[in-house]
Amino acid sequence: MPSYSAPMRDIHFVLKDLLNAPAHYAGLSGCEAPNEELMDAILAEGAKFAENVLDPIAATGDEQGCQFENGKVTTPPGFKEAFKQWAEGGWQSFAVPVADGGQGLPSSLGTVIGEMTGAPCWAFSMYTGLALAPVTCLLNGGSEAQKQRYLPKLISGEWAGAMCLTEAHCGSDVGLLRTKATPNGDGTYTLQGTKIFISGGEQDLTENIVHAILARVEGAPEGTKGVSLFIAPKYWVEEDGSLGEFNNISCGAVEKKMGLKAQATCVMNYDGARAVLLGEENRGLEVMFKLMNTARLGTALQGLAMSEIAYQGAVGYARERLQMRSLTGPKNPNGPADPIIVHPDVRRMLMTQKAIVEGQRAMIYWLAQQVDLSSHGNAEQKENADQLLELLTPIAKAFCTETAQESVYLGMQVFGGHGYIAEHGMERIARDNRISTVYEGTTGIQALDLLGRKVMGSGGTVLRHFTKQIHKFCESHKAREDMQEFITPLKDLNAQWGEVTMAVGEKAMSNADEVGAASVDYLMFSGYITFAYLWAKMAELALDKAAEGNTDPLYGSKLKTARFYFQRLLPRTAAHKAAMLAGAESMMAMGEDEFMF
Repeated sequence: MPSYSAPMRDIHFVLKDLLNAPAHYAGLSGCEAPNEELMDAILAEGAKFAENVLDPIAATGDEQGCQFENGKVTTPPGFKEAFKQWAEGGWQSFAVPVADGGQGLPSSLGTVIGEMTGAPCWAFSMYTGLALAPVTCLLNGGSEAQKQRYLPKLISGEWAGAMCLTEAHCGSDVGLLRTKATPNGDGTYTLQGTKIFISGGEQDLTENIVHAILARVEGAPEGTKGVSLFIAPKYWVEEDGSLGEFNNISCGAVEKKMGLKAQATCVMNYDGARAVLLGEENRGLEVMFKLMNTARLGTALQGLAMSEIAYQGAVGYARERLQMRSLTGPKNPNGPADPIIVHPDVRRMLMTQKAIVEGQRAMIYWLAQQVDLSSHGNAEQKENADQLLELLTPIAKAFCTETAQESVYLGMQVFGGHGYIAEHGMERIARDNRISTVYEGTTGIQALDLLGRKVMGSGGTVLRHFTKQIHKFCESHKAREDMQEFITPLKDLNAQWGEVTMAVGEKAMSNADEVGAASVDYLMFSGYITFAYLWAKMAELALDKAAEGNTDPLYGSKLKTARFYFQRLLPRTAAHKAAMLAGAESMMAMGEDEFMF
């Protein structure tokens, strides 16, 4: 069973060496700016909570799951106590502005805490993350009176929340939703409808659950133009913040699903529930999209968390498991066999996991800093951050979760047959991780958003903004001989990125299906280049440290991993390029009936 240990050395490398977090925080305005000492203390406390509170309840949480009886959900043993500790530790108020009752710390630091708490038990971290869904909606679209009414107990952890978008017939196409909102004439509305796949829609962790719900006011326009956003608590909240009567919000079922069994994924019925409108009627998606973009980066974080725990499990097992002798001679001569970590194919798997997880961490922490700058930077920083986030958010969500599938698969594979049975915990990680490429927009939806809406929709502007940044990096290192093994392929692929974009765009002018046919390969191609840029920067740091005489083995490890990434993983871009340029014809040629043969 993998025992989680927060990877503090690599976390500090990314935050301090690669991203210079202390200087980043000092340059923000409108939020608290933790110095290095405070940052280290916060991270240390987060690691303790993850290792000592969450890791011990992860396996039993999966084994026992959530119990559902008479409309009530009982979470597994230890979850209620863990949530109480989490709330008492002030973690729910971490990034909420001071003016709204929170601690006002940068959200990027919360991202690191999110990785550490998510790796041992993602099911638990979903309760804490989704508890903040209505908080985000209130901060972005609520009135002062609404904030005062709901925020204090949400950010104290006395109450939790749920994000309620999906309905059985429409999935990600929220414009087709049927949940109705009828004005009551007193500023409130009555909701009637059913939502599915609502994580934490019902639980026993808190005394109240505040639902952020998309619904359509009677007579509203069809499609997304007629969607409004509401807040509806399980128990009505009076104007003074006290609890009122039951609000006709009930759980009809808890989904029986592949993984995340300790997370209650609910069918929620709104049978005449009273609600308050956030913002204006028919403009709910403007507020909700801010939450959805946050959720997409949060799901990318799941990919990192699951990759990390799978990698830790695989490395630990590979060091201990004795099997066969090394082809180059015994490495454990006093034992009956060598540890499998000496075998090239096991090294292939472990190095792939290492390159993926450390690339994911660099990308997600970097984007988290862009979120900081988007809210708390100067005008130039905000503009730059917004353009980077527009392009890279769908890439992060899809690429980090898709590569996490590979990393977790390889983690199981290292264990051989032992990885397939529950005893060692690797199959739980695989089950818990599998949903990450599906919810908050599937890989296909992220790919269409990237290529169709972001790249083509901007006329290539958001792409050029980032490729220029990569180009400048390459140009600044063209005379540096020790960096050419990274700069030469990165420069070439960066140029190809623009070329393939134009090629797909030209095809799409005569056949719109070309965008959909190319989109997923385009996204993966883009993800590998983005990782290459970050791995080149990490290699540069490692080379600089070596030149200074620094002998810390971490830097040598970074350089070796960067070389592995460029030599063994980055060439995958060639296959994705060939596939995306192959066109839509072979994909769309078959008739619908032919799929049944």
